[in-house]
Amino acid sequence: MTGFEMFWPLLAHVLLVFILYGLLGLRRRKVVQEGRMKKSDYRENRDEPVESLCVKNSLANQFELPVLFYACSILLYITEADNLVAVVLAWLFVALRYAHAYVHVTSNDLRYRSPLFAAGFVVLAGMWAWLAGWMLFS
Repeated sequence: MTGFEMFWPLLAHVLLVFILYGLLGLRRRKVVQEGRMKKSDYRENRDEPVESLCVKNSLANQFELPVLFYACSILLYITEADNLVAVVLAWLFVALRYAHAYVHVTSNDLRYRSPLFAAGFVVLAGMWAWLAGWMLFS
């Protein structure tokens, strides 16, 4: 390992955030062009149209649980616990975030979205457990 493998999943998640910001802008622009909202309506943003609301909510979700992912990833790197297990868990978490975001901005079907969120939660808990175990037993 080169020492930077732990940061590639973080960069992949950052890419997801940028993609969601782009999608939000595109969907809002479409609503404005269709005349269903004015640009000024977004100043206080009380009546977000459903097609952009799901993207806005997905974007907000990328700053909730993933905050713990960033903290854990950095701590894994600092404590030198960023080995194959940690990197695989990090990539799995990010893959689940992409899948969760995809469902969120397409069908928004809770039958799929909730299990994806729960799986990401479990993987993230595994990352924190790995960190704790590393610190306890190293």
